[in-house]
Amino acid sequence: MASMFRSEEMCLRQLFLQVESAYCCVAELGELGLVQFRDLNANVNNFQRRFVNEVRRCESLERVLRKVIYFVSSEVCDRMIGHTVLLFLSGYKQAVLEKLEGELEEANQNLQALRQNFLELTELKHLLKKTQDFFEVTQFFNAFTYYTGYYVCFAFHRFIAGVIKRERLVTFERLLWRACRGNIYLKFSEMDTSLEDPVTKEEMKKNVFIIFYQGEQLRQKIKKICEGFRATVYPCPESAAERREMAAGVNTRIEDLNTVITQTESHRQGLLKEASANLWAWGIKVKKMKAIYHILNSCNIDVTQQCVIAEIWFPMVDTPRIKRALNQGMVRRILSFLASDISSTEIRKMTLMEIRKLC
Repeated sequence: MASMFRSEEMCLRQLFLQVESAYCCVAELGELGLVQFRDLNANVNNFQRRFVNEVRRCESLERVLRKVIYFVSSEVCDRMIGHTVLLFLSGYKQAVLEKLEGELEEANQNLQALRQNFLELTELKHLLKKTQDFFEVTQFFNAFTYYTGYYVCFAFHRFIAGVIKRERLVTFERLLWRACRGNIYLKFSEMDTSLEDPVTKEEMKKNVFIIFYQGEQLRQKIKKICEGFRATVYPCPESAAERREMAAGVNTRIEDLNTVITQTESHRQGLLKEASANLWAWGIKVKKMKAIYHILNSCNIDVTQQCVIAEIWFPMVDTPRIKRALNQGMVRRILSFLASDISSTEIRKMTLMEIRKLC
């Protein structure tokens, strides 16, 4: 009998299990938690063991689960976590998990593309409004610049309009002035509302700018500087009528895009709720599968490839419980084998003795 300074009497035994039922038997022993397996393949490389492909499949499922967890944790949704943990994932459930990952990834990509399109349309809407306001105030295309204490008039016939982040505007203006040697006129205005980054979802503050210039060389310089500062350049018509027509079309597209984004977000939230409902249970199942296959890799396979040989340490006093767990593993294997050919109603009618006879 065990005492404070002495453990239970331990026993080392060999197990001979059928290859088909080895998984279920090891799973039942793992649930019992009273057995320690010896590694009989200590000198064998991990990549040369029998169940290495199954371990890789479990690692692939863990990768899928990590991605699904990332998708779920990135959104605020109700976590309907299940508490029923099955022993292993069937092939059907593995396919469901992989399909769910693909649907979530596709929904995220579509939603991100829609939000990027919405951001560009919103920027274009503000740009057209600010440009129209500027031309209505000036009433002509002549811009005045201050040079050596005098006002010199230039007739600029071309312009480039775009949007840039507010914190980059000062450096952007200084570089434009120096690169173009003062032969441009820059007008900028702050956007009334803040925008949201479609990737990071952070708030962005941007300014609309209009650059008047002359000549193709200045145009190329301005475009390169805009690319360097990651400023977005949009096409802007010169006539007021075309700008008003373009603004009306942009407003219509924004309304349609809002409807599509709402539907896509609703579909994505449904997928996230479906994933969160079984996420905890799936994680436990995959971890158990991987642990079972690691144990099976520490066992030997006989010459006929029909028997798994294992060595286990266990307390002598728990021998009946271990035998009972092995019997349950055999019964579970028979039930899973019969499930493909016999209906669930017929299985319920079978007695435990009849099932054991089939073993």
